[in-house]
Amino acid sequence: MSNAVPTQAEFSPVDLTLRDGRHVTLRAIRAEDADKLQATLRGISAESRYSRFMSAVRELSPKMLELATHPHPDRELQLVAVTGEGAQEKIIGGARYAAGAGSKDCEFAVTVADECQRLGLARQLLETLMRAARARGFERMEGYILASNAGMLALARRLGFADAESPEGPGVRMVRCDLRARN
Repeated sequence: MSNAVPTQAEFSPVDLTLRDGRHVTLRAIRAEDADKLQATLRGISAESRYSRFMSAVRELSPKMLELATHPHPDRELQLVAVTGEGAQEKIIGGARYAAGAGSKDCEFAVTVADECQRLGLARQLLETLMRAARARGFERMEGYILASNAGMLALARRLGFADAESPEGPGVRMVRCDLRARN
């Protein structure tokens, strides 16, 4: 992909305001975020964890945590939404894309802490992720969403994703967006 586009390490933090007035910073994940990421995952509901991982995950395995906090610079971007500063900083959401070597397609995932859902954070995370993926030269973005996750499916449709059957079966929908068609 293009070297002129910021990598994970060069991603400039973005300040956001949620619908409830809360201020959030969107930034690239760091290696030292591992404990905060685990704490966030442990703190969200079983339903939210299942919506994200499509299995009963309580926490990330050491290998998954390592991959999450050390994304491959050319093929992955992992963003976190944080509140507070220093020792008080807390991760309240995250989004990532990942692609195979040489692929023009990437897959996304979004997670938002229960107390921050329905405040516009998922939309801002996914829009930022889409812009970054397009800037890196990815042409298409896709994701797998539980068929029962009406809110995320509706958000994907509003952002230009087409909804289709998934090879995962009827309980999962695949959404896909042509990033080249977006401004």
